[in-house]
Amino acid sequence: MNSLQKTVTSLLLLVLCSCNPSDKNKKTESNLENLSKYEPKNYVEIKHPEWSKNATIYEVNVRQFTPEGTFKAFESHLPRLKAMGVDIIWLMPINPIGVEKRKGTLGSYYSVKDYYGVNPEFGTLEDLKALVKKIHGLGMHVIVDWVANHSAWDNALAKDHPDWYSKTPEGNFQPTPWYDWEDIIDFDFENPELRKYMTDALKYWVKETDIDGYRCDVAGFIPVDFWENARAELDEIKPVFMLGEWESRDLHKKAFDMTYSWSLWDKMHAVTKDHKSLAGLIEYMAHDVSTFPKDAYRMTFTENHDKNSWEGNQYSNFGDGLEASMVLACTVNGMPLVYSGQEAGLNRSLKFFDKDLIEWTSHPFTAIYTKLFDLKHKNQALWNGAYGGEMIRIFNDKPEQVLSFSRSKNGNQVIPIINYSDKPVTVKLNSKYQKGTYKELFSNAEYVLKGDDVIALAPWKYLVLVK
Repeated sequence: MNSLQKTVTSLLLLVLCSCNPSDKNKKTESNLENLSKYEPKNYVEIKHPEWSKNATIYEVNVRQFTPEGTFKAFESHLPRLKAMGVDIIWLMPINPIGVEKRKGTLGSYYSVKDYYGVNPEFGTLEDLKALVKKIHGLGMHVIVDWVANHSAWDNALAKDHPDWYSKTPEGNFQPTPWYDWEDIIDFDFENPELRKYMTDALKYWVKETDIDGYRCDVAGFIPVDFWENARAELDEIKPVFMLGEWESRDLHKKAFDMTYSWSLWDKMHAVTKDHKSLAGLIEYMAHDVSTFPKDAYRMTFTENHDKNSWEGNQYSNFGDGLEASMVLACTVNGMPLVYSGQEAGLNRSLKFFDKDLIEWTSHPFTAIYTKLFDLKHKNQALWNGAYGGEMIRIFNDKPEQVLSFSRSKNGNQVIPIINYSDKPVTVKLNSKYQKGTYKELFSNAEYVLKGDDVIALAPWKYLVLVK
């Protein structure tokens, strides 16, 4: 064998050795280990209660709900709300209200005089327990509004623990800085003793009354790490549901199941009242799909006590576009909210600091919500967070007037088509990926989508196609 042959033979042997299967396996394992740190991770670390996956929510203004304004009187409305499809009853604050610097005759629920007491205006602790038991007996759940950011001026904590409060530069108690909330004084959550007190109070109501969680007022004003610890301690008692009055990703990681979707309300209001284009709504949908954590819940609404009290009632907020906005709020990604009296067509703002009885009348809105809530319960496409289907835009030739999209999950599909304008429209849908036979939710009419479907809609009207 000459020198050239020897060299070639050596090279072949070297190649053969390098192709050893065990070496290949080692390289593959090494590559997998290197890739592991690049695997996507779920942002939301808390576990939602199983019963919340397709839930709806209803906000109860106890004072204005009945002539008596009590827990006991409210009980008579529970079967009606159950029949409408409500799953979570949210009670506005149930604690005694401060007297010092009170606003109006009866004061604000959000000026808490005693975190361990029940507002005598509503009844007793036993009345509250009985209400919770009745709610649970109907297969619904109940959360209580909690005001951790501030207290009433005459809360005993101001005298017993003045160091738990923030102060002006002069060293005096103060309302939450920059706000005109003169009937309350601001806590300082840098104090660990305050944090323990507030966490213990949260735990007390879950243990004592068996409530299922909280709606937390101005949650974003309080450090996230407080909420994360409080959630962990509450979950040790029972799986709770937490709604934060805020709109921020960071609250969803370890603290809150759901936050507010004020931005959707703003975009709907801009179209219906300010006659803006649909561009803002399209941007909202795009951001929801691309930037919001997949397993976080958003609360969607046309009304709540803030909008009702300070911005005006549902008719003044959305005008002729109110029904279209109700349908959108119940079919986009999120959990729909109904505020006290909204289903009865409440056409005025409720007073916030005085008695102002809701007028309960039969109204078409009840039937609309009943249909939409029943669909949400049965059709997985509309379920909450990662349980539901992603919103997929269906492009059309009238993008300045018509919003059309599809949501699908496990063989279920829902297609809302909404004329978000005050003019009639004939629209062609680019529906080639949604071909099939559907039933319209409200008319029960059959629709067959073939790919380039033409649909006529009157001003502010809508279709909700289902399969």
